[in-house]
Amino acid sequence: MRRLRQLAERTPPGRERYVDLLRALAITMVVLGHWGVTAIGYDHGRPAGHSALADLPWAWPLTWLAQVMPVFFLVGGYANAASLAARRNRGGTATGWLVDRSARLVRPTTALLLVLAAGATVATVRDADPGQVRTVVWFATIPLWFLVAYFVVVASTPPMYALHERFGLAVPAVLVVLVALGDLGRLVGPAGLADGNYLFAWLAVHQLGFAWFDARSPEHSRRRRLPLSRRAGAVLLVGGLVALVLLTVVGPYPVAMLHVPGERLDNAAPPSLALLAAATAQLGLILLLRRPAGRWLRRPGPWRVVIAVNAVVLTVFLWHLTAAILLIGLLDALGVLPTPPVGSAAWWGWRIPWLLALAVMLAALVAVFGPVEARTRRPRATGPADVGGRRLRTTLAVVGYAALVAGLLLNSLAPKAAPEPLGLPAPALAAYLAGAGLLRVLRSGWGSRG
Repeated sequence: MRRLRQLAERTPPGRERYVDLLRALAITMVVLGHWGVTAIGYDHGRPAGHSALADLPWAWPLTWLAQVMPVFFLVGGYANAASLAARRNRGGTATGWLVDRSARLVRPTTALLLVLAAGATVATVRDADPGQVRTVVWFATIPLWFLVAYFVVVASTPPMYALHERFGLAVPAVLVVLVALGDLGRLVGPAGLADGNYLFAWLAVHQLGFAWFDARSPEHSRRRRLPLSRRAGAVLLVGGLVALVLLTVVGPYPVAMLHVPGERLDNAAPPSLALLAAATAQLGLILLLRRPAGRWLRRPGPWRVVIAVNAVVLTVFLWHLTAAILLIGLLDALGVLPTPPVGSAAWWGWRIPWLLALAVMLAALVAVFGPVEARTRRPRATGPADVGGRRLRTTLAVVGYAALVAGLLLNSLAPKAAPEPLGLPAPALAAYLAGAGLLRVLRSGWGSRG
């Protein structure tokens, strides 16, 4: 508590605290959504989970608010723009920013992967079914799908912010057009055109975060600034909802913004035009609540809670499905794992104790692994390097990020039941650790002077 009070007291007056609140709320909603919508049953005598949304069609419109990944990319854009601008004001470089930015993301992710690989190895040595081991690890690493996109977006921040400085809000507009073209490929072919939406959609939302950051500086041109008035919020909310209804109720897109088994299209994988309409409505709601939320966050108590959550926010996200696996395994071993039919009174009655038990399990994991994320250090002060040295560092930083993305992507694309002694494909783990190690060497100051 003393540490939290100190951090709260040192908060700069100009900090947009609302961004921190939104990040904490977004991850909390993701965790509660995954936990709450999971239905547990048995498959060939083994516990198995699946989404209950297919059995709850009345809840599909609720996903317009519950699908909060756009919020995370929005606040990510704001935070990345603010951090990059601060680094440049101190005389730093985009490469230095990129290298240091990786630390907060890489450390907790590496901890998760190493622990899962170690646990899978022990299970394999003890004659566990390698296919079952892989299935468990695959489920635990589902959150890494998000990190694949976010690593790419972070690595793209310096050039994309340069585009924002030149073209402003025209950049996300072009990206939305590209998403629409990808969706056209999904609807009439070729379906492969939609693969680019994994990047274009999240980049579009991330660019709006840049525009939000620039809105706090009057010297920036209007085309670079996001309008923050309540009127703008109302227009975005109503416009987003109208577009969403037209695209889903009238048009070809599913109503649910999360994956529903059996649906022809998935609005989230890859992100669709309908998901961007939902993101527009969410942005409008965010702007409408901005001022009252800002006043509330000036109170010490709420602000300290936001600081505490954000100190371990990635740890919470990364480990929340592992918490579910551990709880399911424990209850199954004790012979008390409840598997009521989805929608039944017993299923609904189990929701509250289920969430509370998962929260306790996750709290224990965060207590162990949270310090890995919370232990942040200020960037090393480095002096100027020669042109060749700067180019080398930039190249190595890009290679490091590419290896991280390749490793996580290989794991996510590998079959969930393929026999893997490590639980993860060995090439995936090797690529990720190589990228993490390379970025760690660069953060140590190698290749720079001073």
